[in-house]
Amino acid sequence: MNHLTPAIVAQKAVRRLPRLALLLLCLAYILPGFLVRDPWRGADMAAFGYMHELALGHTPWSAPQLLGMAPDIQGLLPYWLGAWALQGLGTVLSPELAVRLPFIAMLVLTLSATWYGVYWLARSRGAQPLAFAFGGEAQPTDYAHAMADGALLALLASLGLAQPAHEITSYLPQLCFTTLVFFALAAAPHARWSALLALSVGLAGLVLSGAPVLALLYGAGGAVLCWLEWRSGASKRPGARWWSLSVLVLSLAAAVLAWQLDVLHWRVALPPADDWGSLGRLLLWFTWPTWPLALWTLWRWRKQIATTQPHRHLLLPLWFVLVCLGAMLTTQPSDRALLPALPALAALAAFALPTLSRSVAALVDWFTLLFFTSSAIAIWVIWISTQTGIPAQPAANVARLAKGFVPEFSPLALLMALTATGAWCALVAWRAGRHRAAIWKSLVLPAGGATLCWLLLMTLWLPMLNYARSDAPQVRAVVAVLGQPRCVLAHRLSRSQVAALQYHGELTLVPAEKIANCTWLVVGGSGKFPRHLDADQWLLQARIARPTDKTDALVLYRKSY
Repeated sequence: MNHLTPAIVAQKAVRRLPRLALLLLCLAYILPGFLVRDPWRGADMAAFGYMHELALGHTPWSAPQLLGMAPDIQGLLPYWLGAWALQGLGTVLSPELAVRLPFIAMLVLTLSATWYGVYWLARSRGAQPLAFAFGGEAQPTDYAHAMADGALLALLASLGLAQPAHEITSYLPQLCFTTLVFFALAAAPHARWSALLALSVGLAGLVLSGAPVLALLYGAGGAVLCWLEWRSGASKRPGARWWSLSVLVLSLAAAVLAWQLDVLHWRVALPPADDWGSLGRLLLWFTWPTWPLALWTLWRWRKQIATTQPHRHLLLPLWFVLVCLGAMLTTQPSDRALLPALPALAALAAFALPTLSRSVAALVDWFTLLFFTSSAIAIWVIWISTQTGIPAQPAANVARLAKGFVPEFSPLALLMALTATGAWCALVAWRAGRHRAAIWKSLVLPAGGATLCWLLLMTLWLPMLNYARSDAPQVRAVVAVLGQPRCVLAHRLSRSQVAALQYHGELTLVPAEKIANCTWLVVGGSGKFPRHLDADQWLLQARIARPTDKTDALVLYRKSY
C-alpha cells in the first residue's frame, strides 16, 4: 500500500477519453499548421531554403550553405529529412508540403511518446492512488490510461507549443527526440526492448539535431535515476541493474558521436539583468497552463520527493524540466530552448489531476472558458469585418497594419472554422453537464480551446498571416522591379531573405564580394552600399519594404552602364 500518495481516485473517475474524440482533437491541432500556408519569414523560411538547395544538389550535404552562409544550428538531420522528402515527393506535392511531411510525423510521434511515457509512469508503484479499505479504488491499468489522456490534453493546451511545433526547424526534431528519451526512461521497467530502441534513436537524434548537450544531460540523469532505483530496491525487476548500465553506455556513445562530429558545444549566453523580466513573462505564458499544475503536483506529492526512495513519476519529468530551464537561461532563442520541456511539464501537470479539489477544477474551467471563448470571438469578428466591412474598425486596423492586403474568401476554410466552433460549443455544453467523475475533465477545455483558436487562425486568418509573415509579398514586389535578370548581386541579406529571393523570386544570387557581371544589386539590413563597389556605377532604383514593417526593406540598385 502506498501511504505517501495524495491521490485518492475511485474506479469511476478513470474512464477513458473516447479514442475517436482524442484522435480528431489531435488531427485538428496537427494538420492546419502544416497545410496550405507559406513558409514564414525567419527560421522557417531559412530552413526551407537549405532543404531546397540540398534537394537540388546546389550545396554539399555535409556542409549546406545559402549564399555562403552555413546554418545557425549545427545539427544537419532536420535539413536532410526535409531534402529527402522533397526529392522523393517534390514532383507529386508542393515543395512546401513535401518538406513538412517528416515534421508532421515527428509531431505525431511527440504526442504519442508523451502519452505512452506518462502511461508507464502512472503504472509505477509510487504513482498508484490510495487503496480503499473496502475496495473501489482505480485499477492500475485504467488509472494509467486516464493519466496519460490528461497529460496529452495538457500538452495540447500548452500555448508555447503551437507555432514552434508547426515549423520545419531543428527545434521540432529536438522536441521529438527529447520526448523519445523521456518515454524510454519512463517505460524502461516495463517495456525494456522498445525503451532501448527509443533511447538509442532519441539520443542519436538529439546529437544530429544540434542538441548534444541535452542528450548527455538527459542520459546522465536517467542513468543516475535507474541506479538509485536499483540500489534502493525500488525496482524489483532482475534487469534493473542491466538497464542502468545500458543507459550509461548509450549516453557515452552519444558523447562519442558528438565528439566525432565536432558538435559538442554549448554556446552559453547568460541574459543581461534587463532581460530577466521578459524571461519570467516567457515562462508564464509559454508553459501555460501546465506550470501551475506542475507546481501543484510538486507541492501535493512533496512527501514522496522528500523520501530517500526515488519515485520515477516525479523525478524523471522534474529532471527534464530543470535541464530545459537551464537551457532557456543560457542559450538563444529562449523560447525554443524551453520547447522540449513541455512534454515533461505535461506529465507533472497530469499528476496534479488526482489531487485537485472541485473548487480549483471549477476555477480552471471558468478561466479557460472565458479566455478561449473571447479569443475565438475576436478572431471571428475581425474576419467578418475584413469580409463585409461590418464592424468597420477591425477592417480599418487590418488595412493600416497590412497595407495592400486583399481579403480572400475560402468556403472550405469557413466550413472548417464553423465545424470547430460548433465542436467547441458542444464541448462546453458537455463540460457544463453532469460529467464530474472523469479525472481528465479539468484539461478538456484548455486543450479544446487551444486547438480551436489555432485552427481558426490557420483557416480564417491564414491569408492575413501569410501576407504578414511570409516573404512572398515583398519578393513579388522586388521581382516586379528586377524582371528576371541572369544574376543579382546580394549584400547584407539574412538567410531567410536569401531563401525567399531564391525560391519565391527564382533569382540567381551572387555574393557582392565576388566579381560577377551582374546588372542588379539587392542590399538588405541597413541598406548601406557595399564599400568594395564603385557607388558611381550604380543607380538607386527602389526601396521595397515588407508590407507590415517599413524598417525591414530591400534596396535595389542597377548598374549605370
